[in-house]
Amino acid sequence: MPSPGIGAFMNHTLNVSAARSVAFDILRSVLARGKSFDDAMAIHDGFRRLPTRDKGFARLIAATTLRRLGQIDVMIDNCLEKPLPKAGEAVRDILRMATAEMLFLGVAPHASVDSAVTLVESRKLAKFKGLSNAVLRRLSREGKTMLAQIPETRNVPEWMLAGWADAFGPEVAERIAAASLREPSLDISVKNNPEEWAKKLGATVLATGSLRRAFDGPINAMPGFTEGAWWVQDAAAAIPAQLLGDIAGKRVLELCAAPGGKTAQLIVAGAQVTAIDRSEPRLGRLQRNLARLGLEAETLVADATTWRPSEPFDAVLLDPPCTSTGTIRRHPDILHSKVSGDLPKLGALQDRLLASAIEMVKPGGRIVFCTCSLQPEEGERRIEAFLATGAPVKRDPIRPEEIGGLAEAITDAGEVRTLPFHLGERGGLDGFFAVRLIRE
Repeated sequence: MPSPGIGAFMNHTLNVSAARSVAFDILRSVLARGKSFDDAMAIHDGFRRLPTRDKGFARLIAATTLRRLGQIDVMIDNCLEKPLPKAGEAVRDILRMATAEMLFLGVAPHASVDSAVTLVESRKLAKFKGLSNAVLRRLSREGKTMLAQIPETRNVPEWMLAGWADAFGPEVAERIAAASLREPSLDISVKNNPEEWAKKLGATVLATGSLRRAFDGPINAMPGFTEGAWWVQDAAAAIPAQLLGDIAGKRVLELCAAPGGKTAQLIVAGAQVTAIDRSEPRLGRLQRNLARLGLEAETLVADATTWRPSEPFDAVLLDPPCTSTGTIRRHPDILHSKVSGDLPKLGALQDRLLASAIEMVKPGGRIVFCTCSLQPEEGERRIEAFLATGAPVKRDPIRPEEIGGLAEAITDAGEVRTLPFHLGERGGLDGFFAVRLIRE
C-alpha cells in the first residue's frame, strides 16, 4: 500500500508543519514498524514531494531524534507524573521530535512547542494537548540543565557500548559514542581527477583519496552526477578496495557486492570484476549505479556460501552482512534495530563466507575481508578465531602509507580499524574493520 502524500496529513483547520508531519511518519515507521531509516524515507510519498529545504529539515529532525533518543526519553520521563498509556505512544514520538528540535537543533522553543501541540491535535490525539504543552514548556525552561546531567552514552544500547569498551577501553568507547551521534559529511569517490572535481564540487581531498563536502541540496543536482563522474561513498568504506593493490588486468571477485561503491572502485582500478549478491533487488541497485557511472562488470545473483566459479580468481573482496554499528552516523536506526543476538548469527555467516572466499582465490592471491562494524566479534576477534581453525591463509599486514598515512587506524596486527572520531577535525569516519589475507 503506497504512502499517502503530504495533503493527506494536513488538517485544513490547523496550520500543521508539512516537514514535521512527514518527520513524524518517518520516525513512527522506524520505531513502531521496524523500517530502516533510508527505507522509511524512500517509501514516503510525502517526503519525496517536500521542497528541498523542508525535505532536509524533516530528515534532520527524524535522524537527530533517533540518534538522541536515550537522552530525550530520560528528559521526557522526568516531566511525566506517570507513564504515557499505550494510546499515547505516538504522542511520545511527537514530544521526542520537539525535544530534539529545541535541545539539539537550536529551533526556537515557541516554534517547536506550538508545532508539536498542533501536530498532536491533527493526529486526533487532542486529549493529550494539555500534557504535551506542559511537558514541552517545562523542557524549554529546564531541558538544558537536565541534558547536562545525561551522558551521551545513554543513547547507545548497553550491549553495543559494552562491546566497544571491551575492545577499545571505556574512554575510547565514550569517544566512539559521541562521534557516532554527529551529523556526517558527504564523501565522494571519483573516477579520476580528484583535485579538479574537488574544485567543481566545493570539496576537499582527504588523505585517503576521497572528496569531502557538506550536504547542500539534492545530490543528483550536483555537477558530474548525471554524467557519472563520481559516486557517494564514505571515506572509510573506500579503503578496503584500495588494499588489493595493483589489480589492473586481474580477475577480481566481489562478494556481497551491492550497492556497488567498491565494485566501481575495482573497475576504475582496471580489474575485470565479477560482482555477486544473493539479493536480486540489491543487485539491481548495483547494476543501476554502474550504468549511471558508465562502468561494466559481470554481475550474478547467487549465494556466495555455495556458489563456485569455474576457475579461481586473482583476488577477492568480501564485505559480508554485519550489524553495521560503524555507520550509525548515517543510519541512526541501527541504534534501535540491532540486538546482541544478531552477533552470533552474523558471525557464523561471516565465517562461512570467508571460507568460501578462500576457495575461490588462486594460491598467492589476496583476500580482503571487511565489515562496517565496531563490534570486535565482527572484526578483530572474528579473524583471530578464523585463523585459529587452520585456514590456509596468512595475514598480509597493511601499512599506513596504503591508507593515506592514517597510522592511528592500523592495529598492531597490521589490520585496519577506523573509528568514528578518526579524522575528527575533518568530520570523522565511519567505523570499519579490514584485514588482508594471502591464500597459501
